[in-house]
Amino acid sequence: MKISARNTLKGTIKAIEEGVVNNEVTIELAPNVELTAVVTKASCERLGLQVGGSACAIIKASSVMVGVE
Repeated sequence: MKISARNTLKGTIKAIEEGVVNNEVTIELAPNVELTAVVTKASCERLGLQVGGSACAIIKASSVMVGVE
């Protein structure tokens, strides 16, 4: 697979919260480090995403926001 995004984070699917149209997929990148993405339900099915399976979070953004409290 060749992609233009530079940020590819590999991990294990920890949870999939199913919705009517979209699913929330939580990927554990390291112990206690998680990333959650919203993808269509059809994409989850087409990719065969399952809890415990491997997945990559691919991040393509022209800007990243940082906040502090």
